[in-house]
Amino acid sequence: MPHALSDPIKLPTQRPSTFDPPAELGQLRRDTPVTPLAFPDGHIGWLVTNYATSRQILGDSRFSARQELHHHAPYDHPFGQERIAPAEPGFFIGMDPPDHTRYRKLLTRQFTGHRVKQLIPRIENVVEARLDALEAAGRGADLVEEFAVPIPTLMICELLGVPYAERDLFRHDAATFFRLDSTQEDAHAAYANMLSYLAGLIPRTRAEPGDGLLSTLIESNELSDEEITVASVVVLIAGHETTANMLGLGAFALLSNPEQLAALREDPSLTENAVEEMLRYLPLFRSGLMRTALEDVELEGRQIKAGDCLVLQLSAANRDPLRFDGDPDRVDLRRKSTGHLTFGHGVHQCLGHQLARVELKIAYSALLRRFPGLRLAVPPEDVPLRSDMAIYGVHHLPVTW
Repeated sequence: MPHALSDPIKLPTQRPSTFDPPAELGQLRRDTPVTPLAFPDGHIGWLVTNYATSRQILGDSRFSARQELHHHAPYDHPFGQERIAPAEPGFFIGMDPPDHTRYRKLLTRQFTGHRVKQLIPRIENVVEARLDALEAAGRGADLVEEFAVPIPTLMICELLGVPYAERDLFRHDAATFFRLDSTQEDAHAAYANMLSYLAGLIPRTRAEPGDGLLSTLIESNELSDEEITVASVVVLIAGHETTANMLGLGAFALLSNPEQLAALREDPSLTENAVEEMLRYLPLFRSGLMRTALEDVELEGRQIKAGDCLVLQLSAANRDPLRFDGDPDRVDLRRKSTGHLTFGHGVHQCLGHQLARVELKIAYSALLRRFPGLRLAVPPEDVPLRSDMAIYGVHHLPVTW
């Protein structure tokens, strides 16, 4: 029998502590894992907090990723009150197959397991170079600005064929786009600036082609310049924002858990498993993935109607005790955390998940090897958190060794 319909709630966003998602999510996951959700624009949709249902939805073609269908922002955001149009050509993450498949097939060539394996020596060199710079600078640094941000930014620039020296041309706009206090006009302008920058790179790349994704897409003759520009913006932003914040927040979490840090230092073979646990444990996103029901569906006894928007709170799903052993609200680097939903699931699984995993593994391993005395240079409560951003993390991480 379907559950009785409870009153809609607002999306919980208040974190009780640095490394935990909102406490209400755990209770919802236990009592009503699919619960009515009130969106700021008046839409009544659904919040999904358990693992099994979240994974089911991500792999079910009855739930759409098309952005014009789930235009209701679940929390106050610069775009939250405006009607979103269908995804522009190239914005593949806001599409369903077959349109999504067409773009993803072209983009995947730069992110296959074979291609990422080829990149390992280059990633190792980049990481060691950043550590050399840290060591040369003395006994203190901002681990975000000097380590966590440069590594994924440099790698995604190389993969795309974007000059690393021009990184500040898009980093400022990306930050503006993700700030929760940006005006609608500022957010639109930031996105337009990133499009303009990438559009300007296309004729330069045509004149001097390389082996990056931009050159590959141009040479394929399968996409228009507009499609290449938009797809490249998506890859550029996703490729450095998420990994950079996971590197910074993950380092903070390790330095805040001495027993786990000691275990990793004593047994470097734990690194790969530790990366999966950090990906599972740390909540990077303020809300979650959105899907829209294309037909009436029953989930957990709830009657989901065609057109209803669903927010999948993956940080809650990743702490579901029915899926992960022990106490999932604690970080345990020996826990078997594979199968987490941080990179999504199904046809929309994160394109760069293999690259991100390799970057995190190499970076964490090298950092702890080179600086066995690494520790926070300020009290934990003085580390500035990215609570003002759509993608969570730390703005700065002062460390010493």
